[in-house]
Amino acid sequence: MTSLLLRRLGGGLIVLVLVAIGTFLMLESASGDAVDAYVAGIGGADATRIAELRSEWGLDQGPTHRLAAYAFALAKGDFGWSTAFNRPVLGILLERLPVTLITMGSALALAFLLGILLGFLAGMRPNGWLDRVLSLGSLALYAMPGFWLSLVLILVFSVMLRWLPASGFETLASGKTGLERAGDIARHLVLPVSALGLLYMTLFLRLLRDGMEEVWHADFIRAARARGVAGWRLALNHVARNALAPVITMLGLQASFLLGGSVVVESVFAIPGFGRLAAEAVSRRDTPLLLGVVLFSAVVVIVMNLLADLVQAWLDPRIGAGGPAA
Repeated sequence: MTSLLLRRLGGGLIVLVLVAIGTFLMLESASGDAVDAYVAGIGGADATRIAELRSEWGLDQGPTHRLAAYAFALAKGDFGWSTAFNRPVLGILLERLPVTLITMGSALALAFLLGILLGFLAGMRPNGWLDRVLSLGSLALYAMPGFWLSLVLILVFSVMLRWLPASGFETLASGKTGLERAGDIARHLVLPVSALGLLYMTLFLRLLRDGMEEVWHADFIRAARARGVAGWRLALNHVARNALAPVITMLGLQASFLLGGSVVVESVFAIPGFGRLAAEAVSRRDTPLLLGVVLFSAVVVIVMNLLADLVQAWLDPRIGAGGPAA
């Protein structure tokens, strides 16, 4: 387990370096910069003011110099200055991080638990009527665009039924604290979490269902039946447990997809998380802010994959030892 942890941490540091360099180079390859976006937003400026802004924001230097300066500052824990918000990037990221973690964590938990439950029911009798219904339903959900599902949920539960708020992370200036505030946040998150969770639930459902269908034909299942093990006990303790490994792997991988999907969902529901922040950084060409969002998101994904690897190593010690299952 310790060896696996050290290998994954070393690999994670390399990934962060590559992500930072790759993101910077992609932003540099795009036309325009933060000054162009700012000037367009205020309706224009003369050449002298544009030159002053580029010098003030460090955009008059070459890409290599700016990348080296950013790397040096990052090594000291300085994520730079946001030209869009006129604030340090680190402070903005730390404000938005809890919102993203709560939203993404809730959506991932919903997708995983619901996918496992429905996948188990479908895998109990592969190709049965329940399996067919769940497969068709999951396929229909997976084909829905995230923004469309979000708008449908808002229309039904906020506009027509008036059960849930349509936007925001919590009620502004409500003065609520403790459990009352937690309940208010939970009400606001029901729709965005459902929109994200339902979209990605289908992958867990299909993985567990297909894995169980394969395990049903294994020799050790026939041996268990010969010993008198049957029904729910056989499906739960023998079939589902041995089909769970790829689902755990997907749990770590889904973190990156959820972060990508949160850009649309957070924009629709006006949630002040990393997804919406990334969209704002792109529209304003705020390179330091977007780099900070990408790096923080990469750390979240790396940690999620590390936890998934540790759970797999606990389930199968050969993984941690670098054996065949790795």
